[in-house]
Amino acid sequence: MTTAESITPAWKALESHADETRSRHLRDLFAADPARADRYTANAAGLFLDYSKNRIDDQTMALLIQLAGESGLRERIDLMFSGAPINITENRAVLHVALRAPTGASIMHNGVDVVPLVHGVLDRMAAFAQKIRDRSWKGHTGKPIKNVINIGIGGSDLGPVMAYEALRHYTDRDLVFRFVSNVDGTDFAEAVHGLDPAETLFIISSKTFTTLETMTNARSARAWALAALKDEKAVARHFVAVSTSAKEVSAFGIDTANMFEFWDWVGGRYSMDSAIGLSNMIAFGPDHFRAMLAGFHAMDEHFRTAPFAQNMPVIMGLLGLWYTDFLGAETIAVLPYDQYLKRFPAYLQQLTMESNGKSVTLEGKPVSHPTGPVYWGEPGTNGQHSFYQLIHQGTRLIPCDLIGFARSLNPNGRHHDILMSNVFAQAEALAFGKTPEQVKSEGTPDWLVPHRVFEGNRPTNVILADQLTPAVLGALVALYEHSVFVQGTIWRINSFDQWGVELGKALAQRIIPELESPTEPALAHDSSTNALIKRYRAMRAR
Repeated sequence: MTTAESITPAWKALESHADETRSRHLRDLFAADPARADRYTANAAGLFLDYSKNRIDDQTMALLIQLAGESGLRERIDLMFSGAPINITENRAVLHVALRAPTGASIMHNGVDVVPLVHGVLDRMAAFAQKIRDRSWKGHTGKPIKNVINIGIGGSDLGPVMAYEALRHYTDRDLVFRFVSNVDGTDFAEAVHGLDPAETLFIISSKTFTTLETMTNARSARAWALAALKDEKAVARHFVAVSTSAKEVSAFGIDTANMFEFWDWVGGRYSMDSAIGLSNMIAFGPDHFRAMLAGFHAMDEHFRTAPFAQNMPVIMGLLGLWYTDFLGAETIAVLPYDQYLKRFPAYLQQLTMESNGKSVTLEGKPVSHPTGPVYWGEPGTNGQHSFYQLIHQGTRLIPCDLIGFARSLNPNGRHHDILMSNVFAQAEALAFGKTPEQVKSEGTPDWLVPHRVFEGNRPTNVILADQLTPAVLGALVALYEHSVFVQGTIWRINSFDQWGVELGKALAQRIIPELESPTEPALAHDSSTNALIKRYRAMRAR
């Protein structure tokens, strides 16, 4: 079943097409089309996509592109880039693309060109970052800063962590970078372990400066620093803020001259290239940060201008939708074959699932077709020795994105060729499998044959780039950002709000005083929650 909004001629045709082609195997598709590997490719912003090992043919792609047209994707892209308030539940524009627009570009929001504002903040970030990097910024006791700790959560943490790990090769190795997000006190304790407060800078990232987890950690950081530095004035030298609330920042004791602004048209999970990335700019420098922004922008322009049939984010978004809505896939695995991208799947989890984990349309009506597949993954080749078994021989259809690079940042003998051989081998094995006849021809006893057969017909995208540079990372992130947008447009959902995170947070605020009360509180939750609170209080008392 689908909603009335989704039942376009192309959607209906895709349902029929899926039924008609479900039994076709990639072996047959390749045998029937010798040029398939040349035709099902795309290039953009330094990335190459081979999507030939997908369960598609020309008709599939034509219908998917028709669906994009019938869903108003072109118009929706234009609305986003024009600054229209397409986040309708919060009446906000969606202008993360402005964060990476070059000097001289113009993007309007409420009659104001926001590009100069963005570059003004970038320039201030660069000046501050350079002071930390050249050791001219001194802490309260006169020592230079050697340790930088970013405190945030969600988009204020996942993006900076992922980018730091991805571009660690380019960082100043004489500086220590750590990240705190979890309100679990262990996260903070381990982050500051072994550090000298006199040499430590905290970046507090919170739009409102009221986020419970972030501000709880920020207050612990403040107490930790002042326990050693003994002077309230030290806060101004050891804390900076990424926020929009000068009042709250000042009340905390941070000099508002060291507050770096971003705007309500920047969603948290789209903010790593805003001031939220200050820790990254310090880590790998303003020039590399701007190169990353240029990579973002190159993919933005490709997405904005390329015909859908050659548009990499459109193609990837449509393929994900094809498997989710027409072939029954529930998850998508992202498998980077580069250790530096070890946090990239976790970053994509927020980007994709917080964006498209929605069950009502823009009109507020229930959707009755799947949205928001689960994204997950680990770096290759590690995953090959854990969960690839299920992908190859399990009962679930799991499309995979395999990401690799032609050149390693750390060449070491045969390592990189061995690594990349696995990218190509896994894609080949997943697509073509191993038939019973092939298994028998190897001398396998009949009783063992079923255990060694690989069905194949498991779809993959292979994404290749020359090397993991800042520009390539920006392009890669933007590729997935826009793929999410494509899917959200066709599903007619709002990819830019996240009301689903609010209820649990609100209930937690109610429960906190019940846990901390010195006397037995009157509880009015369900019987299970009441019992758990009582048990926790009793266990803690013992």
